[in-house]
Amino acid sequence: MKTSDFTATLLVDPTPEEAFKSINSVSKWWSEDFEGSTAGLNDIFTVRFGEVFITSKVVELVPGRKIVWQVLDCNKPWLKNTKEWNDTKMSWEISVKENKTQIRFTHIGLVSEVECFEVCSKAWSQYLQHSLLGLITTGEGQPTPKENKTRATKKSEVITAG
Repeated sequence: MKTSDFTATLLVDPTPEEAFKSINSVSKWWSEDFEGSTAGLNDIFTVRFGEVFITSKVVELVPGRKIVWQVLDCNKPWLKNTKEWNDTKMSWEISVKENKTQIRFTHIGLVSEVECFEVCSKAWSQYLQHSLLGLITTGEGQPTPKENKTRATKKSEVITAG
């Protein structure tokens, strides 16, 4: 029996080039806590969600047509295997279908047999159908906000006896 990778498809009015640009604008639809670059082949980037992180490499990049990211390292602390996404790939295939732009997303390696499948599939669906779709169609995504890492310091009061 063949195992199916998580897959989702979006159909939008903007051009394939606009969709391509939006997908690569990771901090505008996935996580604002973003380091690195998605602009070129072999670029490396990291997204963070608190103590969760995913570091990926751009392994395929065909402007307006295809993007593939390979996960190099990750931390998903709620899983038994915190590195479950390592060596999985996120593939974006962009094409024209009936005068619309079709985006077919596949997370290769995110299959029903892995512990993260249910939770991660729901999260992908939310990011794709709401955040990325919004970014592509209206220019406004809904990325996870960057956590404020600065801690409040206690104010000290000095009282002088007079």
